[in-house]
Amino acid sequence: MKKATWNGTVIAESDATVVVEGNHYFPADAIRTEFFKPSSMHTVCGWKGTASYYTIEVEGKQNPDAAWYYPSAKPDAKNIEGYVAFWKGVVVS
Repeated sequence: MKKATWNGTVIAESDATVVVEGNHYFPADAIRTEFFKPSSMHTVCGWKGTASYYTIEVEGKQNPDAAWYYPSAKPDAKNIEGYVAFWKGVVVS
């Protein structure tokens, strides 16, 4: 079972993560949505597509753009479409 933790709180938990380029992607139903706020940030990956981001907020502290996902992944990345990955201090263990 993989857990994503930030600011001392588990924000996602799943035994069905998918690892791509060293990142664990969590199924959308594995995140605790109360900690996720949509962000206006977007980036583009040549083979995965356009990523959208979430700002994580726990106990009044924000971690801007610390989670990302591909709402419409390109064909080679369809296995992670809608899955959520983390960076910026979020610990996956």
